[in-house]
Amino acid sequence: MKKFINDVDDILVESLTGFGRAHADLVEISFDPTFVRRKTPTPAGKVVLISGGGSGHEPLHAGFVGHGMLDAACPGHVFTSPTPDQMIAAAAAVDGGAGTLWIVKNYSGDVMNFEMAAEMAEGEHATVLIVDDVAVENSSFTVGRRGVAGTMIAEKMLGAGAEAGLDLAALKALGDKVAGQTRSMGVAFSSCIVPAAGSPTFTLGDNEMEMGVGIHGEPGRRRVPLASAHDIADEMTGAILQDLAPKAGQQILLHVNGFGGTPLMELYLMYDEAAQILEKRGLKVARSLVGNYTTSLEMAGCSITVTTLDEQLTELWDAPVHTPALRWGR
Repeated sequence: MKKFINDVDDILVESLTGFGRAHADLVEISFDPTFVRRKTPTPAGKVVLISGGGSGHEPLHAGFVGHGMLDAACPGHVFTSPTPDQMIAAAAAVDGGAGTLWIVKNYSGDVMNFEMAAEMAEGEHATVLIVDDVAVENSSFTVGRRGVAGTMIAEKMLGAGAEAGLDLAALKALGDKVAGQTRSMGVAFSSCIVPAAGSPTFTLGDNEMEMGVGIHGEPGRRRVPLASAHDIADEMTGAILQDLAPKAGQQILLHVNGFGGTPLMELYLMYDEAAQILEKRGLKVARSLVGNYTTSLEMAGCSITVTTLDEQLTELWDAPVHTPALRWGR
C-alpha cells in the first residue's frame, strides 16, 4: 500500500486538520466529537442543513459546507458512518432556531445513526433520504437503493432553498422532490484500498469492469468485459432513463462524477458520450457538472447522474454557492 500516511489511526484527524487550514476562511473543524461547520454564524431563523457519512468520498460532505450548501458535515472514519454524538453536537453548534434538515445517504449505518441523532437532538427536524442508485435494490450496505452522487445535487439545491428562507416543511418537500427526480449509475475499472485494510477491496481482471458498482466498492449488477466508452455510457444512461422515465423535451442536469482515480480527460469524454445519447433520446441537457465530487478513495471509474429539471430546480442549481469544493455566482 502506497499512500501519504503517518499512522493509519490518525489519517482522518490529520486530513481534517489540513482541510481546516486550507479553508480557514470558510470552515471550522471541531474534534471530540468531530464535525465541520461554517465559519460564519447561522442567521437567526434559517433552517440548517446537516449531512455526513464515512470519509473517503471527498469532497463529499465536508467540501460542501458553506454558503449555499451545508451548514455542517459529520465525517466518520473511512467508509464508516459517523456517530449520533457527532450529529447532535453539529446541530447544536449551528442551530438557527428554525429546525434541522438531515440529508442522509441510504446506507444502513448512516440511516440508523441519523435516526438516533434526530430522536435525541433538540428542536424541530426532518430527514431527506437519498436513494438515487439504480444499479441494485438491496446490498450488504443497504435496504433499498443506495445513495450516491445524487447526494451532492440535493445538497446544492436544498442549500439554495435554505438561503432563500424556505421553512423546514418546504425544504423537506423540496428534498423529496429532488431525490425523486435524480438517478445515478456507476462503473468501476479497479478497486480502492481502504487504509486500515491495506489491500484492494476487490480485484478485477485487466479486461473486466464492475457495472453498477457502489461508492464503497460494493458489487453492482454484474462483472462484464471491458467495453468502449460509448457502450458503457449507453448502458448506464439506459438504466437511468428506464427508471426515471423522463418525457421527450425534458430539461435535465447531467453530472459525470469521478471516483478518484480517473483523469478528467476521460470524464469529459464520458460526459460527451452521455450527453449525445441523452439528446438523441429527446432530452435537453440544460445544466452540467463534471469532476470528482463523490469519490471512493482512488477507485478508477465514474458515475452518471441525471436530474430532471423544472424552473424551480434550475433556479436553485444556478443560485450562488461558495464552499471549498463548489462555488459560483459570488
